[in-house]
Amino acid sequence: MNDQPQQAPFMKLGEIGLNNFAPYLMNRIMGRYNESLREEMVERGLTTPKARTLAVLSVNDGLLIRDLSVYTVTEQSTLSRALDQLQSDGLVRRETDTLDQRAVRVFLTDDGRAAFEALWPQMSAAYSRMFRGITEDERAAFIGTLRKMLTNVRRHEL
Repeated sequence: MNDQPQQAPFMKLGEIGLNNFAPYLMNRIMGRYNESLREEMVERGLTTPKARTLAVLSVNDGLLIRDLSVYTVTEQSTLSRALDQLQSDGLVRRETDTLDQRAVRVFLTDDGRAAFEALWPQMSAAYSRMFRGITEDERAAFIGTLRKMLTNVRRHEL
């Protein structure tokens, strides 16, 4: 008996339909989420990569730049420019890693934490709107499914 999972038959996108294609739906949701925050971010001198950086560091401060790139889902070149600007604005600081002199860790400054905390109410409200009309059980199942999907597609251990 074959214990390998059955692979779904190949279907064309037109057969699946955009409204049944998870990557399309996830991109639309994230696009709308980011757009709902854009005005607030612009008022605070932030871009999506900068806001993601502040958000991630508010939870996992002192990450190596390579790990921060994974957590923020931002290419290292884009992240590097964002970090330059965040550091120039006094919102983050970079320090050489104590174990590997070639590696750099990024930390929030007090101003960076305050900037994130000022943006958080809008982020939280946008998050709540996404789940309007969705029960706690549905939300938990959805988050669990997303975690499994991330495990299926990830290239990093983070």
